Amino acid sequence: MKKIRISIIGFGVIGSGVAKVISKKRDYIKHRHGIDLELVGIGERNGGIACEDGVDPIEAYNLAKTKEMEKHPCWKEEMNGINVIREVNADIVVETTPTNIDSGEPGLSHMMTAFKNKRHVVTSNKGPLAVAYKELIKTAEENDVQFRFEASVGGAMPVFNLVRECLQANKILSIKGILNGTCNYILTRMSTEGMSYEHALSEAQELGIAETNPSYDVEGMDTACKLVILANEILGMDSTYKDVEIEGITGITIESLKLASDKGYTIKLIGEVEAEKLRVAPRLVPKDHPLAVGGTLNVMSLHTDLAGEITITGKGAGAIETSSSILSDVINIAKR
Repeated sequence: MKKIRISIIGFGVIGSGVAKVISKKRDYIKHRHGIDLELVGIGERNGGIACEDGVDPIEAYNLAKTKEMEKHPCWKEEMNGINVIREVNADIVVETTPTNIDSGEPGLSHMMTAFKNKRHVVTSNKGPLAVAYKELIKTAEENDVQFRFEASVGGAMPVFNLVRECLQANKILSIKGILNGTCNYILTRMSTEGMSYEHALSEAQELGIAETNPSYDVEGMDTACKLVILANEILGMDSTYKDVEIEGITGITIESLKLASDKGYTIKLIGEVEAEKLRVAPRLVPKDHPLAVGGTLNVMSLHTDLAGEITITGKGAGAIETSSSILSDVINIAKR
């Protein structure tokens, strides 16, 4: 049995969700893969937990849910994220702090520190990848550690693993898809129920699908970050967020959606990479097209030279769904 020690940096919705899923799936992963996942560290900005004998994932999850992490017997104020990475003897650092598309921080420093301390990294954090992809890849290689980020694009959709494992002989020619569940939900409700943009957004916020400040999603910035990661990792480009042409969905009206529907189309926020051009914008999509998914679903089509068009659909957000991709990366690293 191979024991893999894990530290989680950033213990919000996603980080605590990973802990919950580790507890739920630990025995299954032991029996199926011969890998025992043990949580040994948790890092936050205001402190953290370091426990060489292991942290009870459910106890930590419950404390995070009630915002009482400091009540954990191993909590130390001086043990913030960077110190957990440096001092806790973990094999893999799971970095799940919030995305910052301006500087990539604090995630970028967390990842670089982990690499330099010879720790593998798995992340759902788009920010560092959108601003410093090449630097991160180079530093991981120089320190002979693995870096995986399946959860950074498409939540539970296995995009990077699909390309790495199943499409190895294929050249990916272009990528396009719906990469933001909030926008897709709003456009779906506007189209099917005749809601105004404001009404659909308000409903999404009430359901927890949209943030209180939804600009990052509805103005296309989230999709743009994901597009940069796809372009760099899958198409071998050297792009940043500044290279993306962006238009969000705030200007879409009920009238434009109805006009599109009358002609057999729907309107979706599409991110696409083709001929080294990155673009995010509302697009007309035929109603019977594979990209015409509804609700909060994400979908992506890869145009390949051998396999033709490969389309995958899945839940693009949610703590449990994102944890599915994170644990997939953790298991892949453990096996290697």
